[in-house]
This record gives sequence, C-alpha cells and structure tokens, in this order.
Amino acid sequence: MSAEDLENYETDMELQLYREYRDVVGLFSYVVETERRFYLANHVDLQARSADGEVYFDLTLQDAWVWDVYRSARFVKNVRVITFKDVNVEELPRNEDLSLPKDGGLGDLGDLGN
Repeated sequence: MSAEDLENYETDMELQLYREYRDVVGLFSYVVETERRFYLANHVDLQARSADGEVYFDLTLQDAWVWDVYRSARFVKNVRVITFKDVNVEELPRNEDLSLPKDGGLGDLGDLGN
C-alpha cells in the first residue's frame, strides 16, 4: 500500500464518519468536546472537583455517540471522562419545524383536497 493509498483511505474514513455524524446529530441534545474526543449525548453531568489543590472535571454522558474513526461501535450507553483539561458542553437547538401543531390540525394543508 502506497502512502497515497493510505491517505485516500483515511480521507474516505473521515468522510464516512462525517456522514454518520450528519445522520445522527438530530437524535441528540448535547455536543460535548474534550481534549481527546468529540461526543453527542442526551444526558450530560459535568462536575468540577478538587484534589490536592488541583481542579479536574468529572464528566458522565449517557446515550452517547463518539466521534472516533477507529471505533467500530460509536454508540455508547455510558461514558465517563476525568480530565484536567477544558470541557465544552453545548445544547443543540431542537428542530421545531418538524413538529406537528399542538391542535393536531394541518392548517391550510387540510383544505388542499376540497
């Protein structure tokens, strides 16, 4: 395998991972970024802790997806990360455009057949 073949393979794997991310991001409520990984999750518990004068973060995720090109199974039930580095947690916006009206009606669309 040449260096070019290896580079093409890695590029294809990253593209597949991006496409998977794009397909699953709507299933999750949070984006979580640590120094080593990028996660999507539906439940996030982040606690700042202190030991011997050092502050660290204890992060627990439930119902998660891991951005990792080398993992065969990216959906994870529970994740725990302990890190001294920064942790970024963002709540994803909900796509309200796809929800049904509260009264269950279709508005003007209901009159199309008449």
